[in-house]
Amino acid sequence: MALVTAMRISARALFRPWAWLPGGAFGRTESAARGGVGARGFGSQRVLVEPDPAAGIAVMKLKNPPVNSLSLELLTELVISLEKLENDKTFRGIILTSDCPGVFSAGLDLTEMCGKNPAHYAEYWKAMQELWLRLYLSNLVLIAAINGASPAGGCLISLTCDYRVLADNPKYVIGLNETLLGIIAPFWFKDTLMNTIGHRASELALQLGILFPPAEALQVGMVDKVVPEDQVQSTALSVMAQWLSIPDHARQLTKNMMRKPTADRLVKHRDSDIQNFVSFISRDSIQKSLQVYLGKLRQKKG
Repeated sequence: MALVTAMRISARALFRPWAWLPGGAFGRTESAARGGVGARGFGSQRVLVEPDPAAGIAVMKLKNPPVNSLSLELLTELVISLEKLENDKTFRGIILTSDCPGVFSAGLDLTEMCGKNPAHYAEYWKAMQELWLRLYLSNLVLIAAINGASPAGGCLISLTCDYRVLADNPKYVIGLNETLLGIIAPFWFKDTLMNTIGHRASELALQLGILFPPAEALQVGMVDKVVPEDQVQSTALSVMAQWLSIPDHARQLTKNMMRKPTADRLVKHRDSDIQNFVSFISRDSIQKSLQVYLGKLRQKKG
């Protein structure tokens, strides 16, 4: 039923990212006054990190307006921020959320995939692979506080987390909807989804490019909890406390046991995956489609 109901979401939603902008921003956390990387927020142009060393957690906010498209710069800055927190033993968990109202992340930045040379496409896809590997295998507890729409690559980022809390807003759809753009979700996107919601549900979701509204996302298992928008932060913090009550060593080994075979598959085929991406995205037909789509976006933005 969830899969059928979710199909009512218009495919045009993918092409109207600006329509996702109304909504609330994720609240700030109070920082402690000691230790680690420090209690003050840090980060970069596109990633804001609000550490709470006393609690052993940090809130990591995507801030690449207007829709947190996963540009090469954002991918790189996310990896750097994650590595900084992982290398500081003060921190045991991260809450990943958005600083852009109404959208968690709209997914891959199509401007990185259009009108560039093959070397750039390869660099971009390698950065996407790297972020996925780092998030998926992180020893830290990762809680996704999804406070906006999360299609395609945005959905993938949330699926790498250990737990997902989604705001209860019908506009906040989530799913791997690549087929709606005429492209195919890579095998590691598919594996991540299948590990989360099962084979048959993934087959339907991927072929039909389904964007699930909150209730259906919860029913199919794509998210773990749906709460009112103003409770996303407090719920994520509560869930984090539960996860941090488990001894790190046992939890980390269990996570690695569950996830490493999936990650190893990408590591083994990483070069061929990059080659396949570059070959596909370099096709004249794909480039023309992307140019048309980006032109329409610029007109709407203007």
